[in-house]
Amino acid sequence: MIGDITTEAKSKMEHAVEFAKEEFAAIRTGRAHPAMFNKLMADYYGSATPIQQLASFHVPEARMILITPYDRSALNAVEKAIRDSDLGVNPSNDGNTIRCVLPELTAERRKEYTKLARTKAEDAKVSVRNARRSAKEAIDKLVKDKEIGEDEGKRAEAELEKTTKKFTDSIDEILKAKEAELLEV
Repeated sequence: MIGDITTEAKSKMEHAVEFAKEEFAAIRTGRAHPAMFNKLMADYYGSATPIQQLASFHVPEARMILITPYDRSALNAVEKAIRDSDLGVNPSNDGNTIRCVLPELTAERRKEYTKLARTKAEDAKVSVRNARRSAKEAIDKLVKDKEIGEDEGKRAEAELEKTTKKFTDSIDEILKAKEAELLEV
């Protein structure tokens, strides 16, 4: 019983960390990377489709990315989705590929992105804490219903706290790396 509860809590915490990593990847830094386009959707034959499914990405230089749609008819839709996004890039197309040159980030913009990264990290930590809280409530219920002993419940809670600390520390490390990447000029 306790094993199932802690395993489920650990799984939820791992998902929170993975989600944080995905969110951080979408935050633009000074370098181009395909993950920046993860959240963008293009109108493809009347339905919103992720750009990642419509095109391939190639990074020839640190601040440039080439996007080649698999279907040429999707070129304008992909370009429009990028132009309308909040990435701050102005795509240009040559009929086959879309070229996005990322402008240098200003100090002000870097601070905004750092603040955004901290917010996303805090959201992930809240998710981890929510998983801990629900697991703790389940353990307390088992103790109250006398399905497990109090000592066993205390040990399970201590283990749960260690697991929670491990995952929140992991989120902090990811945040620290992202902040360093953002503030690097």
